[in-house]
Amino acid sequence: MPSPEERAYPAHWEADIVLRDGGTARVRPIAPDDAERLVSFYEQVSDESKYYRFFAPYPRLSDRDVRRFTHHDYVDRAGLAATIGGEFIATVRYDRIDHLGRPASEPADEAEVAFLVRDDQQGRGVASALLEHIGAVARERGIRRFAAEVLPANTKMIKVFTDAGYFQKRSFEDGAVRLTLDLEPTERSLAVMRAREQRAEARSVARLLAPGSVAVVGVSRSPGGAGRAVLDSLRTGGFAGRLHAVNHALDPQEHVLPTGVSAHRSVRDVPDHVDLAVLAVPADQLHRAVTECGEADVQGLVVLSEGVGRDEQRELVRLARSYGMRLIGPGALGLVNTGEDVRLNATPALRMPERGGIGVFTQSGAIGIALLDGLDRRGIGPSSFVSAGNRADVSGNDLLQHWDEDEATDVVLMYLESIGNPRKFTRLARRTAARKPVVVVKGARQRGSTPPPGHAAPAARTPDTTVRTLLRQAGVLMVDTFTELLDTGVLLIEQPPPAGPRVGILGNTDAMSLLAYDACLTDGLQPRPVVALPGSAGPGAFGRALRTALADPAADAVLVTVVPTVPTELPDSAGAVEPRTPPGGHVEALADALREAVEAAAAEGTPRKPVAVVHLAMEGLQKALARRGLPSYPTPERASGALAEAVRYARWRAEAGSPGKVPDLDVDESAATGLLAEATPASPGRGRALTDEEAARLLLSYGIPVQPTLPAPDADAAVEAARTLGFPVALKTTAPHLRHRADLGGVRLDIAGENGLRRAFRELTEGLGAPEELRPVVQAMAPRGVGTLVRGTLDPAIGAVLSFGLAGPPSELLGDTAHRLVPVTDKEAAGLVRAIRSAPLLFGWRGAEPSDTAALEEVLLRVSLLMDDHPQVVAVELDPVVVAPRGVTVLSASVRVADPGRRPDLGARRLPAY
Repeated sequence: MPSPEERAYPAHWEADIVLRDGGTARVRPIAPDDAERLVSFYEQVSDESKYYRFFAPYPRLSDRDVRRFTHHDYVDRAGLAATIGGEFIATVRYDRIDHLGRPASEPADEAEVAFLVRDDQQGRGVASALLEHIGAVARERGIRRFAAEVLPANTKMIKVFTDAGYFQKRSFEDGAVRLTLDLEPTERSLAVMRAREQRAEARSVARLLAPGSVAVVGVSRSPGGAGRAVLDSLRTGGFAGRLHAVNHALDPQEHVLPTGVSAHRSVRDVPDHVDLAVLAVPADQLHRAVTECGEADVQGLVVLSEGVGRDEQRELVRLARSYGMRLIGPGALGLVNTGEDVRLNATPALRMPERGGIGVFTQSGAIGIALLDGLDRRGIGPSSFVSAGNRADVSGNDLLQHWDEDEATDVVLMYLESIGNPRKFTRLARRTAARKPVVVVKGARQRGSTPPPGHAAPAARTPDTTVRTLLRQAGVLMVDTFTELLDTGVLLIEQPPPAGPRVGILGNTDAMSLLAYDACLTDGLQPRPVVALPGSAGPGAFGRALRTALADPAADAVLVTVVPTVPTELPDSAGAVEPRTPPGGHVEALADALREAVEAAAAEGTPRKPVAVVHLAMEGLQKALARRGLPSYPTPERASGALAEAVRYARWRAEAGSPGKVPDLDVDESAATGLLAEATPASPGRGRALTDEEAARLLLSYGIPVQPTLPAPDADAAVEAARTLGFPVALKTTAPHLRHRADLGGVRLDIAGENGLRRAFRELTEGLGAPEELRPVVQAMAPRGVGTLVRGTLDPAIGAVLSFGLAGPPSELLGDTAHRLVPVTDKEAAGLVRAIRSAPLLFGWRGAEPSDTAALEEVLLRVSLLMDDHPQVVAVELDPVVVAPRGVTVLSASVRVADPGRRPDLGARRLPAY
C-alpha cells in the first residue's frame, strides 16, 4: 500500500507552461475537490472527442467516474489537468498495469495513459505538454513505459505520441492502435521538447512585441504620470494598432480623453479585444488590474509599477499565468518594436527610435534609456527593445528564443543583473550565437554584490568567472562595461566579421597610430606596420590609403586614425597659399572618401573587411560616418577592444562548425553503476565522500588508475609499505590541514632506502604532530613532471563542469583555471589544457621536455564521461595529476556522490518560479 506521504498532494508537480501559440496554462495534479471542475470540463467536450476517449458514446460522467477521476494515490494512479482561469482545458491520467494489462502496484513498471482535450483548445500543443509532464511524474514513481490504445480515426492523438521522440512500438489490436512508449529521455525526445519550447516561448514574446491593440491602464485625464506618458508615446510613435485608455476614476459620461483616445473604466469595458495591457497603477491596485485583464482575455502585460515586494510579485505572476498571460516587469520601462507594420513604443519615452537591427534587453530602465540614446547618437536603432525591470516572468531567455528566429534582428545586446537559469541561458545563447552575435554585460559580478532589491531571480552561487568562461565558450561576447557593450554592438551591426586578428593601421598622426598599435597588441590582435599619412592629408589621401589597406591580403581589418590639422603651407612670393581641404574642416568629404574606398574595394572583389575609425576633435564626423555605416570611436583603445571582440566571435563561429566529438572510450560502466548504487545515499540532497578505496575502484572502472598508497601509522609500518611498493617512495600526511602542503613539510619525496624513510618519519612526527593526527601514508614515486589539477563538479545552476589548472598556487592563489561544460569533446579537452595562462609549462617552457598532454587530455575526457554517465557523481578531484614527458600519474583522488534529484534539463517544460 502507498504510504501516507505518497498519497499527499504532490505540489511539486505543479507547473506553468507556454503553449504553442504563446499563451500560458497551469498544469497541476487533479484532487478530490476538482469534482465540479471536471464535470464542467466534460460538458464542454464534444461527443466525438468523448467517443475517441472512451471508444463508445459517453455523454456524461457518472458519480463513480467522477470519484475515480478525482481520487488518486499519486503512485499507481495519477491525473493531471491543464487549467486556464481556474477551468480545466485538458486532462491526462495513468493507471499502473501488469504485463496482462490488469491494475497493478509496484514493482510493475508499465502504465496505461489517456488524454482528453477540450475541442476549443485543440491545436495549441496542450496534449504534447501534458505528455511531457505525466511522463516525468511516471518516471518519478518508477514507471518506465506507457501503453495507450487509440482509435485509428483519432489521428491527432496518434500524432501526439509518435511525435514525442520516445522509443516506441506500434501494433493494431481489436480495432485500435496500441502504442508503447519507453519513457527514458532520448536525444530525439529532448530535441523535440526543446524545439517546442523554442517555438512556444518565441511566440509568447512575439505576441507582446506585435499587438494589434493596446490598453494603457492608469491613464490620467490631464497631462502627467507614467500612464499618460506611455499613451502619448504610443500615439506620437505612430502605433499601427488600436489604442485604449483605462482609468477607474473616469466619469461614467466621459468617454474621450483630450488625446482623442477613447477611455474606459475597466479593460472589460473595451469593446475590442485587447492584446497588450500596460499597467501604470499603484502597486496595491495591481492584483485587481491583472484580474480584470485576465477576465478580458488579454494576452500579455507590461507592469511599470514599482515598489512590488517579492511575495506580491510571485502572486502577480501566478495570477497572470493562470489566465494565459505573460508579464514583463514589475518595474519595467516598457518595450519597443520599430517594425513599420507595428511601430510600438510602449515606454514613457516620447521619441520613437529609428528602425535598426539590434535587439536590446535590459533589466535596468536607466541602462535601457542610456542604451537607446547611445545607439541613437551613433545613427543606429533597435529592431526591438525590452526593459524587464524585476523580470518576474519574461526574462532574457525568452528574448533569446524570439531573436534567434527574428529576421529583423542581426545583433543582440543584453544588460543582465542576474541569470536565473544559467544552464538554459548557455544553451540558448549557443544556438543564437551560431546565427548572430550576442553581446552581454553583467552587473553584480563581484562577490558580495547582489541584484537590486525586488529582482525575482536570486543571486547565483556559481562564481562569476566560471559563468563568464562558460558563456564565452557558448559564443557569448562577455564585456565588462556599458561602453564596451555599445562599442562592440555598433561594430558588429555595421561591419562584416574579420577573417583573423591582423589589423592594418593608417592615419595622419604618428602618436594616435602608435597608441592604436599598442592597443591592438594589448587586446591580442596582430597589428600590421603603421601606414603614416602626412599631417596635411586630405580626404582623397585617406580614401586611397584605405583602399590599399583593404586590398592587402595580410590584413583582416583596418583601423583608421584621424585628427584635425592646421595649415602648414608657406605662402608664395605673392603671399598666396594653395587651397586645401583638411579633414577637420570637411568631415562630410572625409566620410564620403572612406565609404567610397570601402565600396571600391568590394567592387574589385576584395573580401569584405571591417573598418573602424578613431578620431579626436572632429566635430560632426561621428554622425557623418554613422550615416555611411562606418563605426567611429573617440579613443584607439575602444576601437581595438571592439575589433578584438569581433575577432573572438568570428573565431568561435569558425570553430563551432567542428566542435569535435566525445570519443568512445573503453570503460566498465556496469562496475561503476554497481559501486555507485551501493555507495550513494537514497535521499536527495544528502551525499557522502567515497573512501579512498572506493574512489580508486570507481576511477579505475573508467580507466583512471590512482597511484596506490599504504597507511604508515608508525615507522615499521612505513618501511613495510615501502618494501611492498618498492623504493624510492614518498611519505605524505593526509590530514586535511596538511594535504598537498609540501611547503609545510607534510610531504617528503625521493626516499631511497629504509634508513632515510625512518629518519623522514621521525622528522615528520616530531615537527608536525603525532601519527594519529597526521595520518601518514607511503606512496611509490611517480615520474617527474608538471603537477596539475583536474576537478569535476555538479553545479545546481549550470550542470556538470570540468575544470583544469596547474596544482598549487597557480590555481589556488591566482585562480588560473579553465572550465568546460560536461560532456567534453576531444577538441574541448585540448582547448582546456591550453586555455590557462600557465599552459606554457606543459609545452617545453625554457627548454624543458614537453609534457604528455595527449595522456592528460584523455584523463580529462574520462572524468567528463564518468560524470556524464553517472549524475550521482557530484564531485571529482584529482590533485595532483603529474604529467611527465611520457604518461600521467594520479597521485591523489577524492569523489563525492549524492542523489542528484530531478534533472531540470531533462524534465518537462516549465516556466521558472522564483
